[in-house]
Amino acid sequence: MRKFLSVLVICIMGIIFNKKTFSVEKVDIVITNGTVLTMNSEKEVIENGVVIVKNNKILEVGKKGIEKKYSAKKIIDANEGIIMPGMINTHTHVSMSVFRSLADDVPDRLNRYLFPLEKQMVSPEMVYLGAIHGSIEMAKSGVTTITDMYYFEDKVAEAVKKIGIRGVLGESVIKFPVADAKEPFGGIEYAKKFIEKYKNDELITPAFAPHAPHTNDTKHLQIINKLSKEYNVPVLMHVAETEKESEIYKNKYNMSPVEYLDSIGVLDERFVAAHLIFVNDKDIEILKKRDVGIAHNMVANIKSAKGISPALKMHDKGLRVGLGTDGPMSGNTLDIIGQMGYVAKLHKLDTGDRAALPPIKAVEMATIGGARALHMEDKIGSLEKGKLADIVIVETQSPNMVPIYDAYSALVYSANASNVETVIVNGKIIVEDKKLKTYDEKLSRKNMNEFKDKVIKIAETL
Repeated sequence: MRKFLSVLVICIMGIIFNKKTFSVEKVDIVITNGTVLTMNSEKEVIENGVVIVKNNKILEVGKKGIEKKYSAKKIIDANEGIIMPGMINTHTHVSMSVFRSLADDVPDRLNRYLFPLEKQMVSPEMVYLGAIHGSIEMAKSGVTTITDMYYFEDKVAEAVKKIGIRGVLGESVIKFPVADAKEPFGGIEYAKKFIEKYKNDELITPAFAPHAPHTNDTKHLQIINKLSKEYNVPVLMHVAETEKESEIYKNKYNMSPVEYLDSIGVLDERFVAAHLIFVNDKDIEILKKRDVGIAHNMVANIKSAKGISPALKMHDKGLRVGLGTDGPMSGNTLDIIGQMGYVAKLHKLDTGDRAALPPIKAVEMATIGGARALHMEDKIGSLEKGKLADIVIVETQSPNMVPIYDAYSALVYSANASNVETVIVNGKIIVEDKKLKTYDEKLSRKNMNEFKDKVIKIAETL
């Protein structure tokens, strides 16, 4: 009897031991069978790689076989596609999608069309509809984080959350009355309420967005800087975008716009500067010293014939450079895949060096570079254990993607927005099989076309 009991105990212990040994951890998503571009500090590329997602974070990234340790609610076969971090649009005005393609190439378009249209048409409804439509475009093209500046930014936040992407959203501050602020600089108070509402949101990072140095003043820029410290939120601004702006500060202070902003003490690690076309070596050193984030908007800059920002030089000097599209009335498209090719090619032409800005740098700017520009590199921008699960799968079966010798080259020189197959944000699948799961695209098109009729009636009077 004792011998029987001993054998029974041993068997039971063996069963328990084996159960523990071979137990699998339950997770939400397992992605297999793809080339993983981690964009980590070593720029590790994993052929036939696997990404494990649990809740809203990446649990593990590795080679084929690690998936055996897990039991997943959802298994995604990448079908030999490219698995990469979600792309980051570091500067846009998403609600301006309602004005896309209007009066392109017209001289002084800003004053002749944009400002008059905004004066008459900007409303909470317009902002929401435009933000929904633009966010759909970005989600379907693999943009998982956007950085936006506009009016009624709380309505942009509603739209961004509805689509399911991440947003760093700045309420505009400007020195004259606008749609959501009847007093000059009224955007500051609007921004404070917006920040209070969204300061703990898992997808939204609220921010101040003073329009530009010359459309604000020293006093209010310093107030915004102080408030940004108190709230610990970003400050988004157009800087050194035009020759006129540079002339203003040269004539008034014998300084560049960057030198002026530094002299009044508003450049710091919370500051994100868009454009920076007209900057010199001294400016670049200031930006680096102050740890400023940079949004490089190549397509919008060249479309408006303003110039080519020395973003490559800034990147190579160790500054925080990400890619942006600017608003859809400036650059027309909102996808970052389309930006990468222009950025790589134009910097080659600008420097006269075919080897300048190779594809790996363009992909870096589109992902971890954008995260650095926003000072969010500890959370997003690369596929690493513990980071938020913002993941994109780019299919490689379409004719334009075959064959592939180098995944980075394929993304920068071959791919387009329609090659994005799957998009995951904060651990949730929002695009699957190239279809948006969070909103009715037909409804958005209907709303935009109805709004177009209103725009046409007003534009005809301008």
